[in-house]
Amino acid sequence: MTQKIEQPALRIRIVFGEIGMIGPGKAELLELIAHCGSIAAAGREMNMSYKRAWELIGTMNAMFRDPVVDSTRGGPGGGGAVLTEAGRQVLTLCRSFEAQSAQAGAAQLDSLQALLRDQPKP
Repeated sequence: MTQKIEQPALRIRIVFGEIGMIGPGKAELLELIAHCGSIAAAGREMNMSYKRAWELIGTMNAMFRDPVVDSTRGGPGGGGAVLTEAGRQVLTLCRSFEAQSAQAGAAQLDSLQALLRDQPKP
């Protein structure tokens, strides 16, 4: 017996040379910060340490002309984080690029998938 192979998906990383890169992990982190309002909560959602999430935000804030995330320190009232206008633009452009690339390459992805070996059912 064979099982249906899942639809292929693109995982695009955009490399800006020595300046840095942005890919699916950083984009997801930005999405989760926008959703959760917290770097710590976004990191937890991704099973990522708080330190690693902060490092990625620091990298992105340094890469782009304007910061992508604005954060406030925790304390009695709690802290938080929001995407800046630049952060929303970066995220929108990345996700749009992914969607357009997937659409443009759909025929090639289908052809590649057709060449895969059938997978036995577990």
